[in-house]
Amino acid sequence: MSELAGFFYPRTATGRASLLPAPPWHYSGSLLTVEYRTDPARVAELLPAPLAPAPEDPGAVALIWADWQSCGDDGAELLDPVRAQYQECFAVVRCSFAGQVYSRCVYIWVDADFALARGLHQGYPKKLGSIRQTRPHPYGRAAPRIAPGGAFAGTLAVADRRIAQAVVTLREETAANGFVNAHPMAHHRWMPSIEKGAPDALDELIRLAHRGTGPAGGRRDHRRLLPAGRGHLGRRPAARPAGRAGGHRRPGQLIWVQTTWRHLELRLLRRG
Repeated sequence: MSELAGFFYPRTATGRASLLPAPPWHYSGSLLTVEYRTDPARVAELLPAPLAPAPEDPGAVALIWADWQSCGDDGAELLDPVRAQYQECFAVVRCSFAGQVYSRCVYIWVDADFALARGLHQGYPKKLGSIRQTRPHPYGRAAPRIAPGGAFAGTLAVADRRIAQAVVTLREETAANGFVNAHPMAHHRWMPSIEKGAPDALDELIRLAHRGTGPAGGRRDHRRLLPAGRGHLGRRPAARPAGRAGGHRRPGQLIWVQTTWRHLELRLLRRG
């Protein structure tokens, strides 16, 4: 019998078949963010105990398109781009726990298996989808600039159904990338028990923090959340316009660090 290696499934004798390398994981990418407000009750129903709605602006939502390139610490994926590149679209709300405000991803779709597996490990409720967004480029007419007048679109389809789309036209540079996704994340890691009726085999509330962003432009936008089929955005936080919400286009860099690393950007808040 050999001892199996690998951070994630499948574990093998060499560990090379694993979907994911061991942390830390590094991300560089471009984000399209649309913020809006909805009925706070629609947000509250997505927050499991012990989380509570944010004390200020509890109905705020961010819908974010992201075009990512990621890698492990040795950067090997960058020379095999199919293992590095993916797109995702996710909805973020705000919540509170133990007197602190957190962000929380309540829906998310991604188009690559390794990104889906990594997200589940991090407490992101990832599902498969088809995600597209306009890419900026500093040259030529086939791409907008991250500058006043630049227009960017994002679309999301799930199970062959278009369920969300947005267009953002930049007006000016902004000091921050919005306020909904500006806090550490409070996520649950759940794994159902193999025994019917038993409590979850894994039940953890964790804190995720990231760092590093680039300049942002904003902010005139229009968005459309479309009628959804079963299991998509059926009871999503529906959009309604309000003053502070807007759109942002930002290139960014993030680093993901596991608890075993010195930076401690992921930590357990509560178990069970």
